[in-house]
Amino acid sequence: MAFFWPDMLLFVSLLILFVCVLAFNRITQTHKVYLAFHFIMMLWPFGQFMLSTTGYPEVQNAYVKLSFTALSMLGPGWLIFVFFLTGRAAMLKGYKTILYLLPSLVCVVGVLWNPAHIFMTPVGGSYLHREYGTFFWLLVVIQFLYFIIALLIMFHALKSVKSLNQRKQLAIAVIGIFVLTGFSALDLLINVLLARWMPIIPGMMSLGILLSDCCFVVAIYRYGMFDILSMAQRDLFAHMAMGIIVVDENGKVMEVNRGAAPFVRVSKGDVFEMEKFLSPLQTQGEVNEFLYKYRNNPQERMQTEITLQENITRHVTIQISPILDDRKTLIGRVITFHDVTELRKLVDEMNRKNEALHERNLELVTIQEELFRVNQKLEQMAITDSLTGCYNRRYLMQQMEHEVLLNMRYRIPFSVFLFDIDHFKQINDRYGHLVGDEVIRSTAGIVRDKLRKTDILARYGGEEFTIYLPHTGREQAELLAERIMYAINQNVVDAGTEKVRVTVSMGVVSEESDDLRFEDPKEFLREVFARADAALYQAKNGGRNRIVLAQEG
Repeated sequence: MAFFWPDMLLFVSLLILFVCVLAFNRITQTHKVYLAFHFIMMLWPFGQFMLSTTGYPEVQNAYVKLSFTALSMLGPGWLIFVFFLTGRAAMLKGYKTILYLLPSLVCVVGVLWNPAHIFMTPVGGSYLHREYGTFFWLLVVIQFLYFIIALLIMFHALKSVKSLNQRKQLAIAVIGIFVLTGFSALDLLINVLLARWMPIIPGMMSLGILLSDCCFVVAIYRYGMFDILSMAQRDLFAHMAMGIIVVDENGKVMEVNRGAAPFVRVSKGDVFEMEKFLSPLQTQGEVNEFLYKYRNNPQERMQTEITLQENITRHVTIQISPILDDRKTLIGRVITFHDVTELRKLVDEMNRKNEALHERNLELVTIQEELFRVNQKLEQMAITDSLTGCYNRRYLMQQMEHEVLLNMRYRIPFSVFLFDIDHFKQINDRYGHLVGDEVIRSTAGIVRDKLRKTDILARYGGEEFTIYLPHTGREQAELLAERIMYAINQNVVDAGTEKVRVTVSMGVVSEESDDLRFEDPKEFLREVFARADAALYQAKNGGRNRIVLAQEG
């Protein structure tokens, strides 16, 4: 009996997978097909194990027939499941299903009947060892043909599917087919063809079944292979209060929901003629213009409103949306009907009230817009410097307190520049404060043009500026500082008959350590700016017009 323990273990594994799929998934139509197929796969290892538990030939014969009956159904099971996976379930309707199942049913009859031992013969009166006849090889050929057809369908689907997620689903299914086919061929080779010369290896077919089944379980949980979403979409379509008709390019009704019944009487397969439908109805707007667009501009979205005169007057909005393929060719239309009677009444009532309040609302809107502009201006003034348009020191510190916490948490490098204009007092003394202000404004504009949108430029005070650069390491900061210095050196400010050129001295602090830790962000920022200020002071003492990188903290 130990000889068949692998089949028992593999049967238990398949049973566990069966229970997991049943317990943790909503049962849809595709799930039902999968579970039926899974159950068939479980019968092979079950029959092989149970065969070893009895010494009665009649009982052994029953278990052998159970195993090979399941094996006979394995091929069509794969094929039918592949039809569902690739969206070809419609091909299983009517007599086509019988044609797909017929070769397998012939195999089942041959296995169960086994006339003149044409399928198998027990060796020594026991079915633990068997000799296979002609019908066994016919069964093998038929099953391999099923697998080949299933593979061809899967490969064809892989070529036509554009969604990456769907391609992964189908690829896993293809792997599952290859695994089962490969193990089946290996089991046939070793345990049947070479059985006289090689020892029997138990459980090979069962292992192939288990591994292929695992491919589907992975696809279920990783890629959401089954049709819950499509089922939800169908339920939503069927139960929407809005009437919906889907027609092809010739007007043939492909789908219609129950919500369309109060507006139009059509069934699936009928031809919906818009001109005939609108002719007896009173429409809002130019019906002729709408019909002209419907006939001659089928790729446009359009809308009209009709009035249905029944026991009560009902207003209905008709919206038409085109369905286009990848080449922008019309392949159908979605026509929706929405009862807007109550909405029309509310709109009319609101229009009457709005007429009385219109003038007052205009005044309120004007006041509100003025207040909004004033508030925007005040908010902007609160965070920016009036001369340069840069952010002010207060805004910079508020932003950086938040930023440095994120930088510490996610180990994001950042840098801070602190620079001021060299000999600015001499410029003020020689050319006056107006030229000095223009120098400050022009320098700020030059620097701002060199920065990214995520960088923050702030006027730190007087002629002194600071820049905060997130996601910027030491090397990047040094390169950017040099570009800024060069751009400032090339800048020229008119001072009457003279041209004013300025230089800046800059201190740079970069934090790119993965071990950055601090408790108080304000205290940490004070230390950062102290280091930047020290580097700036060193640049000034070193002759100005230079960059000094602060030592790492």
